[in-house]
Amino acid sequence: MKFSVVTPSFNQAEFIERTLASVHRQTGDFELEHFVIDGGSTDGTVDLLRRWDDKLSYVSEPDNGQSHALNKGIACATGDIIVWLNSDDILFDGALRKVAAFFSAHPEARWLYGKAKLIDEHDREIRKPITWYKNLLLRRYSYSLLLVENFISQVAVFFHRSLYNEVGGVDEALKYDMDYDLWLKFGRICRPGILDRYLGAFRFYTGCKTGGDIEKTLLVANQIAVKHARAIGKGWLGSVNYWWYYKRTNLIYQLLAEGQRDDSQERP
Repeated sequence: MKFSVVTPSFNQAEFIERTLASVHRQTGDFELEHFVIDGGSTDGTVDLLRRWDDKLSYVSEPDNGQSHALNKGIACATGDIIVWLNSDDILFDGALRKVAAFFSAHPEARWLYGKAKLIDEHDREIRKPITWYKNLLLRRYSYSLLLVENFISQVAVFFHRSLYNEVGGVDEALKYDMDYDLWLKFGRICRPGILDRYLGAFRFYTGCKTGGDIEKTLLVANQIAVKHARAIGKGWLGSVNYWWYYKRTNLIYQLLAEGQRDDSQERP
């Protein structure tokens, strides 16, 4: 089995070396190739990539954003299984070994997801109740449930390159939630495998799109859900998504943000 890791990147010098290290610590009975598609960073990212060029391939040039970079990277991939790993996220040690074992034991599976943790800029785990809640939903997959809310963490998803090509890749018109749109396209074709293991960590901070613009992210997710719900003749699920996912989750994040501000004001 061969994994192709694709890392879209832009001005992530603060985090990207931790991302690269998490990939190249992976060991197991598999092959590995790694492509970093950088959008022309000016913050020292390219200097870091040069130090890793014996382990990976990279380009650094202007592009049309994360979705375009991902499609460009996967077009270069020669592996059976695609790993989409953003330049501020990490894989946990042993993740690829566990994924390889799952696909070997379940050859019918064309994509799978596992569990992920949320971490901050300093690699500290945060928002454990959110992780707990998502883990509850992970075991109860249905396409209708996925239309109601996106409970799948992008860093813990692995998929066959053939499936990605079959759905036409990532929608390059999307700046937000292109992963959610991709899961819904995958789900129209086949069910995912579920690997009940922690596979990676998603970094949540104000500089990332989710952390810095959560309301916009949730609104676009609702628009995506409405589109796919209508496509299967269940448009009402888009309304459920709006009230249960967009409105509820936006409120939760607002309360969490207020709690963090209050906590920081109390510190000396």
